[in-house]
Amino acid sequence: MKARKTPLRTCIACGREDDKRTLVRVVRDADGDVHVDPSGKAAGRGAYVCPSAACFEAAAHRRRFASALRASVNEDDIERLRNEFEAAVEQDRDASRSGR
Repeated sequence: MKARKTPLRTCIACGREDDKRTLVRVVRDADGDVHVDPSGKAAGRGAYVCPSAACFEAAAHRRRFASALRASVNEDDIERLRNEFEAAVEQDRDASRSGR
């Protein structure tokens, strides 16, 4: 049986290419709402960020979320995304510690 190719994605902040499961996905859904997608499978246009606060802040500062998701992202959205991002990263850390 042929081995499957690992799906690669690029961080919108630093440009590092990595396995899509190690990056955090931010998605714009059909209603135009922007949120963090911890499952990585939600329908909509997605953008990926490294699971580090520095990459998230760089993407927010450079307004990369708005351009990558083709949506208007205001300061309130960024603050909400920051909280969701931190929760998703912490949840992933906890899962990896428990031997996921």
